[in-house]
Amino acid sequence: MSHIDLKTAPRREDRLGACIAHGGTICEMAGAKGKKSCLQNDGERAFTQGSICLLLPALAMLNTLPDNVVLQHSAVGCGSCTHSQNANVRFGSAARQGRAKDGVWLSTAMNETDVITGGEEKLEQAIIEADRRYQPFSITVVSGCVPGIIGDDIDGVVQRIQPEVKARLLPVHCEGFKTKIWATAYDAVYHGIGRTLLRGGKQEETADGLSPFKGLERLPSTVNLMNVSSMGQVDELELERLLRTLTLDVNVFPVFAHPESMVKATQASLSISTCPTHDDYFLSYLEERFGVPALIQHMPIGIENTGLWLRDVAARFGIEQQAEQIIAQEESELRAALAEFRPLFEGKKVFISAGEFRALATARLLEEIGFTVVGIRSFHHDHFAEVEYRKLAASSREDYVIDIANVQPFEEANLLRRLKPDLFLGHANGNGTAAKLGIPTHVIYHTGLAYIGYKGVYEIARRLHRQLKNPVYNRKLSENVRLPYRDEWYGANPFTYINQGGAA
Repeated sequence: MSHIDLKTAPRREDRLGACIAHGGTICEMAGAKGKKSCLQNDGERAFTQGSICLLLPALAMLNTLPDNVVLQHSAVGCGSCTHSQNANVRFGSAARQGRAKDGVWLSTAMNETDVITGGEEKLEQAIIEADRRYQPFSITVVSGCVPGIIGDDIDGVVQRIQPEVKARLLPVHCEGFKTKIWATAYDAVYHGIGRTLLRGGKQEETADGLSPFKGLERLPSTVNLMNVSSMGQVDELELERLLRTLTLDVNVFPVFAHPESMVKATQASLSISTCPTHDDYFLSYLEERFGVPALIQHMPIGIENTGLWLRDVAARFGIEQQAEQIIAQEESELRAALAEFRPLFEGKKVFISAGEFRALATARLLEEIGFTVVGIRSFHHDHFAEVEYRKLAASSREDYVIDIANVQPFEEANLLRRLKPDLFLGHANGNGTAAKLGIPTHVIYHTGLAYIGYKGVYEIARRLHRQLKNPVYNRKLSENVRLPYRDEWYGANPFTYINQGGAA
């Protein structure tokens, strides 16, 4: 049976053996093939300090869908993150559709009475009202923790109420207490899209479940390009440019793609991942049910990875020679443009913090432009990243620290005090620790800036050059603020609180 036939997507702990707790080195991780993802750790910490719920990245995707209402069946506070996300929705819709448009989200605002008596009737009324008031193409019904705890059946409600409303109803399960790997949010969103929007053709029952859909018209030169909520249009345009030099038509989705248009994904000749962490669940479904083959390996960040990404695509269409000519020209022009920046970067130490694939791909990019990587913190680990660890181990001059942690700023502060990097790249809301230690920081993604493809390499180098030329702000900040940790902690092993030996 396919995962998509289940009511909810499985946890990544179960599906991929993913983990969030490990302290080691790049060489150790590169040699970990065949072992459990968390090696000999049990994936727990005796002390934990801050993380996020999978509801946040799910809403970051869903709020971008045009002609869609996000209806959260949860306590009203669960939607607070959408206020900050709306800036990205407005910016992204203006860039892609020519006008700024707010995301539309509602909440059933579950209260104490609902917890006792159940909230299904309230959810039914909210769906009917959302359909009447906004008349959207789709309504995504997103379940938070409370419905999961008390047993509200949002799928049953959707099934009962669908005949009464015009909007397509997509149940999305984001009960945050069920998983510690918040990247499961991507699976939850794609699960809802796959079960509700992508239907067509004919299926037959087989011994293993349903066969792939038959009778779908295939678009021979069309490829699916998966975008993510951390990609802006500037990155999408760069990848479209490169794919079109290979004479391919590009279908970009799901972020800012109209839900009705997503059926085109079932007709493409190939699906191309931009981030395996984000894409594997859905692309596996497209391959299994609709016969659309998928490339799920490299993230096109950096010179080497962008070239590998293009070569893989070209090989599927038998146009390898054309791809080699394009890669040679792009790399030649890029290396010449980077020459002015390298003298400042040589010998500079950098620490990187992000989702696993973006962190590892960005580390390789920084090595390519002259930096020395001294540490990486990735938010989780699964087997998709094994090839990236091997790339980094082969290219690095020395072994260095790997921290698998779902944020955990106390570990980060300890590591930064020890390693004393010259630069820190992390999420905009996670750079405070490094900044307060006097370390120049840069955001590892921003939807208004370029990071991906050959253009992304140059733009990152240009921004980092400017940052390192004038690090006064961070130095002044460290002179006037301090972090809340005692000197005893800075002298301790940064991985002290990671439990050892729990898993076989």
